[in-house]
Order: sequence, then C-alpha cells, then structure tokens
Amino acid sequence: MSFTIAIVGRPNVGKSTLFNRLVGRRVALVDDRPGVTRDRREGEGRLGDLDFTVVDTAGLEESAPESLSGRMRAQTETAIGSADAIFFMIDARAGLSPVDRSFADLVRKSGRPAVVIANKSEGRAGENGRLEAYALGLGEPVAISAEHNEGFSDLYDALRAAAPEYTAKPAEEEKIDMDDEVDVTKRPIRVAIVGRPNAGKSTLINRLIGEERLLTGPESGITRDSIAVDLEWEGRKFCLYDTAGLRRKSRVEEKLEKLSVADALNAIRFAEVVVVLIDSERAFEEQDQRIADLVEREGRALVLAVSKWDLAERKQGAISKLREQAEHKLPQIKGVPVIAVSGLTGEGLERLMQAILDAYAVWNKRASTSALNRWLEQAMSAHPPPAVSGRRLKLNYITQPKARPPSFVLFCTRADAVPDIYKRYLVNGLRETFELPGTPIRLALREKENPFEGRAKKKR
Repeated sequence: MSFTIAIVGRPNVGKSTLFNRLVGRRVALVDDRPGVTRDRREGEGRLGDLDFTVVDTAGLEESAPESLSGRMRAQTETAIGSADAIFFMIDARAGLSPVDRSFADLVRKSGRPAVVIANKSEGRAGENGRLEAYALGLGEPVAISAEHNEGFSDLYDALRAAAPEYTAKPAEEEKIDMDDEVDVTKRPIRVAIVGRPNAGKSTLINRLIGEERLLTGPESGITRDSIAVDLEWEGRKFCLYDTAGLRRKSRVEEKLEKLSVADALNAIRFAEVVVVLIDSERAFEEQDQRIADLVEREGRALVLAVSKWDLAERKQGAISKLREQAEHKLPQIKGVPVIAVSGLTGEGLERLMQAILDAYAVWNKRASTSALNRWLEQAMSAHPPPAVSGRRLKLNYITQPKARPPSFVLFCTRADAVPDIYKRYLVNGLRETFELPGTPIRLALREKENPFEGRAKKKR
C-alpha cells in the first residue's frame, strides 16, 4: 500500500539529511545553517522493505502568517494535513525547546500516526535529549543519526508499530489462509549472515532453504549484493540476508568492493539477528573479532557459527574450546552462543536456527523496574560504589526504557565519575541476574536533577 510520510521539526534538526537517506541520494540541500529548506520536496523513500512517498518540509517557526517564515510554516502545515504519517524530529544534542513542545501539539491535533525521532544521537551526547523527548507525549523516541546512518532499524520498527494500516503486508503477499488461526501481524525475523570472504555464507543459506538459490564456489568474493531470501522453520518466518565478505578496511581498494561492503554493513544495521560465520580452519582471527564487535556496537542480537565443521579435525572438547575462546576474546558479549555448522552436510543447522530464535528472544527481553531496583540494592550491598575524590557515589534507581537491545538508565550522582570497571560490574550483574547471555547491553548513567540548583542562597 502506498502512503506518505512528512518529516517535520524545528530548523536545522536534520530533516533534509534524513530525507536524502530515505530516498537514497543527495536530493535536498543540506547545510549547517538553519532555514535552507523552504518548499516542500517529495521523493520516493524506502526503509527496509517499506516503500512510500516522503516529504521534506521547512523548519517550523513561530512567525506572522504574512512573513516568509509564516508562509513556510503554512506549507509545512499543508504537508502535515495531507500526510498519512509523520516523522517529528528533534535535535537530541540540543534537547527539547518550547518550540518543540508547541509544534508537538500541532502534530498531535492532526490525528496522524507519528514517530518522534531524536536525531544526532551518535555517541552519548544525545541520550539526555532522547529521554527528554518522552515529555512530548507522542510515544517512545527513536534515537538515530541521519548523517552517520545509525538507528534506522529501530526507526523501521517504530514506523510499523505506529502505522500498521499502511505498513502491514497485503494478505496475498503473506500467502496466509484466512481460515487458519495465524497471527497475520507476525513478520519475519530479519537475519543477516556475515563474515570474512569465503567463510561459506551462501552455501549455508542454500542448505537452509533447500535449493541452490545463491551462487557459490571456491573463489572468495563471489557475493557482491546483499540478497534477501525467505525461510520458514518450524512455523516461524525468517528473512535471511546473504552479504559480501568483510575484509580488513586497509585491503579494500576497489570501488565495487567498497560498495559491496557498504551494502553488507547496511544489512547488519537493518537486521535483528546477525550470524557471524567463522571458518573452522581459521577460527577467531582478528577480522572475526572486529566483525563481532561491529555487530555488538550496532546493538544487534548475535550468534557465532563455526562453518565447514565437516572439514575440521574432531578432537574431544573442540566446541568447548571454541566457546572459551569466544568468552576470552569477546568479553563484551559474554555468553554468546557458538554453534558448529556445515553448509555442505547440513550438520548443526537445527541448533543454529534454535540459537537464532533464542538470541532474538533475549534481545527483546524486558525487566520490571521493581525487579531491577531490588537487584541494584543487592549489587550495591555486595560491592558498594567506590569513593571518588573522597565522596561516595550514590546510585539512586534504575529502569529499562527499551529493549532491542536491552537498554537501562541508571540515575545517580556524578555520572561522569563512575569508573568503567564499576559499570562493567553492573552490566555483568544485569546479564547474569536477568538471563541476558550474548546480547548487547546498553547502560546509560544519568544524573538526577537538583531541585535547589540555581537558587540563590538565603541570606542570614
């Protein structure tokens, strides 16, 4: 179904940059100066498997109707009125402003489904601004960086949740018998298969789907584009993405390979689960660790698959040794599943698919605030926060604002003074207590507002 999305927000929050990302080319002018965009600009946008018309609009400003800014605002209001859904953008680094709150009311009154986008959220600088955006009352803010192409998988999920009437697949495309009691809203789990060149990615997918769908061979670098293949396993639908092999950046010189690598990285960003395929003959080389670390930084669920197991020398305890290597070399994703597979013989594929489902379930896990704070009390009792500059750090409470991956916000005093080693202690405690093995965990520290800050001292 064709539908229209209008991108609205204050000037210079990144609307045109997002527009260019969605249409796939630099169409709208982008500059650091506010107010570059004046007229509405339409383009054919794409996000994951969703196609739509996207409208770039002028920045919303409070102005007299007859002024240039006022006429620009009228154009934006027209775009809002004709759109089927709205992307309301804020600058996460600048935080909320009264103008944001004012125009959030305009979006709310329109009655259109809306997604709040906290742009410029790369790094930690935008976390507070994203959390502030809850106050707009338009739902859970989505943290992205339009400039650095981050967070678009979360934006895809938010759009589908906000506007299911436009984003749901047609019944004929789903190929579902309406007489069967099937949840038609259940969409396939997106799984990207990545790894070094010639690790056996295409062979593995061909074995999973039961046909020679993808070109394979002994040469490395056969796959160039990210190819999507549908799979159904034990009643659950999957969309598997075969990707080009990822070599070290210093070895990538040809333009075509650079484009292939960019396509593979994009597949990782849009995936929900990423299977990192490791050649059993050269397991856990530096590039394997780099790829796994990239997946963790992107916040995707992760499974390690050791390929070509039919060629490996079968020694007693070989799998246990591989798991020990994973724990040692990838401590940031402790407990990640390690599965031995063979795309040639089909060995281990049942275990691999079950590991993907398990990793996906952990990635979506949520913990109640009460359980989290009981855990926090016990963690602090066992190992109190250290004293910094002679003053004890105080951890007030913890909550989980989102999953995919599990993300926690810890309110405390002097957040910047909490040592990294104590943060790791807390993350490991969360992983163990709430059974979050092998998934990325995000822990943000935020200082509680001081109600007395800024008040003049009372004169005696």
